[in-house]
Amino acid sequence: MAEAVAKRSQIPDEKRWAVEDLFEHAGAWETAFAQAMEETGKAENYKGRLGESAAALREYLDYENELDIKIEKIYLYAHLNMDTDTTDMAGQSMYMKTQTLWSRMAEATAFATPEIMAIPPEILADYRAKEPGLAVYDRFFTLLERRRVHTRSSEVEELLASAGEMAESPSNTFTMLNNADLTFPKIIGEDKEETEVTLGRYGGLMESRDRDVRKSAFQSMYASYGQFANTIAANFTANIRQAVFFAKARGYASTRAMYLAPSNVPEEVYDNLIQVIHEAMPSMYRYVALRKKMLGVEELHMYDVYVPIVPECQKVIPFEEAKETILKALQPMGGEYLSALREGFDSRWIDACENVGKRSGAYCSGGTVTHPFVLMTYKEKMDDMFTLAHEMGHAMHSYFSNKTQPHQTAGYKIFVAEVASTCNEILLTRYLLEQEKDKAQRAYIINHFLDEMKGTLFRQTMFAEFEMLAHRMFENGEALTAERLNETYLELNQKYFGPDMVSDPEIRLEWAKIPHFYTPFYVYQYATGIAAAAALSTRILELGEAGVADYMKFLTGGGSQDPIDLLKLAGVDMSRKEPVEAAVKLFDEMLGQLEELLG
Repeated sequence: MAEAVAKRSQIPDEKRWAVEDLFEHAGAWETAFAQAMEETGKAENYKGRLGESAAALREYLDYENELDIKIEKIYLYAHLNMDTDTTDMAGQSMYMKTQTLWSRMAEATAFATPEIMAIPPEILADYRAKEPGLAVYDRFFTLLERRRVHTRSSEVEELLASAGEMAESPSNTFTMLNNADLTFPKIIGEDKEETEVTLGRYGGLMESRDRDVRKSAFQSMYASYGQFANTIAANFTANIRQAVFFAKARGYASTRAMYLAPSNVPEEVYDNLIQVIHEAMPSMYRYVALRKKMLGVEELHMYDVYVPIVPECQKVIPFEEAKETILKALQPMGGEYLSALREGFDSRWIDACENVGKRSGAYCSGGTVTHPFVLMTYKEKMDDMFTLAHEMGHAMHSYFSNKTQPHQTAGYKIFVAEVASTCNEILLTRYLLEQEKDKAQRAYIINHFLDEMKGTLFRQTMFAEFEMLAHRMFENGEALTAERLNETYLELNQKYFGPDMVSDPEIRLEWAKIPHFYTPFYVYQYATGIAAAAALSTRILELGEAGVADYMKFLTGGGSQDPIDLLKLAGVDMSRKEPVEAAVKLFDEMLGQLEELLG
């Protein structure tokens, strides 16, 4: 009988992340929450006064900055606790209270942007020249000027801010359905006993050597999503509807334009990505053909996509061994980086055990107030070691940005959020290939790399294209029924995987299980991120200390510059097609090596 999933209370403290580094206990959180709610009311004291003097402007900005730091800490504690047990009512309540607090702050401070923009430019320039305390807000003023055309009156800004909490409803609804309420039919596992199918276990089941297990898990998963397809489609549409509302209210031409604007990413970057990957479809089809050949199947199905094609090389990698391997692989990054990485490993930054109600997937979260926190479910597979390296790349990016930048510029944009994480994965891959001489083992590692590239460069671009099409359909007045979304997704799946892949009917529902679609126009950055990471990892290995020094300019830059400019400092220009084309070339080279190894 398969082992039952543990309850959160059964996970020992040493295997949980240290949320007490934020607040010692829930009582301390409640006190901080009450104080922050009271402090939001103080914003009223500044209304109508921001243009009085440089000192008044600085005083307000300092007030808002300090309040943001406090609420960030309150939010972090609440969301970390809820994500480790979404069935806990107290945790859900805490998280919902935090959302109310964010909304209260947004409403209370909504007057500030239009009021600052009302200050004549020459007077604002004079204030900034006379008041040294305003220097730390230089980046804020730059971004504020860009937003001028999309900023409304104080009254409208307050109304838009008050709608913010309501706009989170589709995302919150999906989170609860996906993690707390949705269950999947049990299947017969490899041991011929009944086993639970969960979001946390699904990845492992899809890597099973037993094709019947893979097929059963695949059908179990999508049977449940299929039962709720109409509900999920309505919820997905509601999320697009709120995005369209804000885009129109702020005068953006489209939702995509609105979501790319904060990072100052030209829409051509998105279009270039899709164009280059469309041109690279033969590479994907070649990969699919090799997978079909090596699995020895007459038909390759979607439940055959994740099983390793070098079965004798599957390894059990204990958590501690994975940590040490990652540290060795990242030796080229130098002592400062390695010291911080080891601190994360040794100081309970990571929550790695599965338990009932724990959020699926993996992420790194954290603010400027404390160290980062990594959530994952470690199952002792190579994929889990790569996930650990990936999430600790996020952690190092946050750690060094927070260490170097003030709170005002510490937060980096989503566009570069996947670069440091993916760079770690590529460095780990190259280290493993350097160490391994056995042909079968090398084939296994290369296969893993290709699977990651397939999932990140090609698959995420497919997700990005689906998301773009869905938003455009809605903006053009088309009804996003479950049937229409299924049809659109299935067509893309057939296009991206090609003639050697059977696009099983169930796969048309995959859009319904992707949480990132509730953060619109996020997923394309996985693909651009791996392209940048491939280039950066090459520079680090080829240039040594000079390459690391350039990379650290990016890693410590936080949000002090536009993300494309930060990457240029590190030596990569993402405004051009070349990085994506180079990533495709790397995929082709690795695929050629694998074809040679496998004969």
